[in-house]
Amino acid sequence: MVGEIGGNDYNYGFFQGKPMEEIRSYIPYVVGAITATARELIRAGAVNLVVPGNFPVGCFPIYLTSFPVKDPQAYDDKGCLKHLNGFAMDHNNQLQEAIASLRKEFPNVVIVYGDYYNAFQYVLRGGFGFDKSVALRSCCGIGGVYNYDGKRPCGSMGVPVCSNPDNFISWDGVHLTQRAYRFMSNNTS
Repeated sequence: MVGEIGGNDYNYGFFQGKPMEEIRSYIPYVVGAITATARELIRAGAVNLVVPGNFPVGCFPIYLTSFPVKDPQAYDDKGCLKHLNGFAMDHNNQLQEAIASLRKEFPNVVIVYGDYYNAFQYVLRGGFGFDKSVALRSCCGIGGVYNYDGKRPCGSMGVPVCSNPDNFISWDGVHLTQRAYRFMSNNTS
């Protein structure tokens, strides 16, 4: 399993208030680091690799809370921020191109793209017993529309955990619940 590489590089830019154009300029470097890591693993003897892409971060409580937009057109039909999901798709497209090149370079190695983006969207759109009224809210959190407060994260004193985590997709606003990951793992390839 190669990754998940790059998320914190992008997070740093976003949470430092860098312009989207600048953060987009990181994508080739991040994809290059992922490719270099995969290449190193292959040269060390790996013959089966899974290289995961990025999640649709515009659907995560941390981003929805931290970067609210007043224009309703900025959100998709599920309430996710389109511009952040577009960024994740740009990363994923460049990563898939790099994986295609790696496959040509190493034809005897199985390199699978882990499509976290669409697997997450599948869970978000499919229901699977998740409570649609809390689809974009975190189970462990406090405050606001998305039950997330970066100053009082999950695990902090006084921050509650929901009584029914299996109904939630997001555990803490940053990570998913075990149940959400389980459904995603059945639909990632």
